[in-house]
Amino acid sequence: MANAKLFLVDDHLIFREGLRNLIEIEGVGKIVGEASNGKEFLDKVEELQPDLVLMDISMPIMNGIEATKIAVERNPNLKVMALSMNGDEEYYYKMIEAGVKGFLLKDSGIKEIEKAISAVLGGDCYFSNELLRRIINNIGKPMDKQKESKSLLSNREIEVCREICNGLTNEEIAEKLFISAQTVKGHRSSLLSKTNCRNSASLVMYAIKNKIIEL
Repeated sequence: MANAKLFLVDDHLIFREGLRNLIEIEGVGKIVGEASNGKEFLDKVEELQPDLVLMDISMPIMNGIEATKIAVERNPNLKVMALSMNGDEEYYYKMIEAGVKGFLLKDSGIKEIEKAISAVLGGDCYFSNELLRRIINNIGKPMDKQKESKSLLSNREIEVCREICNGLTNEEIAEKLFISAQTVKGHRSSLLSKTNCRNSASLVMYAIKNKIIEL
C-alpha cells in the first residue's frame, strides 16, 4: 500500500500539506496530485491516474459532490473517499450517489487513515464509528417499508450486512462467520441487488435507515 498513488483535493493548503506529510512520512501512500477545488481536480486526474482520491466535500468553484459525479462517470473504476468534517452529514447521501466508497474524518489519526485507505483500495467501503454515530443521529425517519426491507434478506445476508457495516473485509467476514470469502462475495452481491444499492457505501446507509442493523 506504500506505493498507492493518492490524489488529495481540498481547498485548504495547510490541511493538504499536513495530510500529505502524514501519509508520506508514515509510508501509507504517495500523493501524486493535489487540487484546491473540483474543477482543478478534473483537469488533472486523467493524466495522473491515481489509485484513490481523497475528496473534500465543500469547496469553491466546484464542490466534491459534482467533481466526484463527473469523475466517476468518466472512469467508473475510480475510487473516491470523501474527507468529512462536522456538519457535512447532510451531504453524505449525495456523495454516495455521486460514487464515493466511504468517508474519512479530517481529524482522523494515521492508523485510521491507513485502515480507511487500505479498505477502499481493497474494494470495500469505509465509515469510521464516529461517522456512523453521526449518520444515525441525523438519519431522519426510517423508510415506510422497513419490515418489507428486512423480509427481503435472509438471516445470513443480514449477518453479512451487519459485518459490512462494521467495516470488515470479505476475508474478515468469512473468518468470523466460518464461511468462505467467495460465499461472502456472493452474499454481498445479493445484498446490493435486493436493496438496489450501487455499492457497499450506499448499502451501509440503507441498512441504517431501514433499521436492518443496530449500531
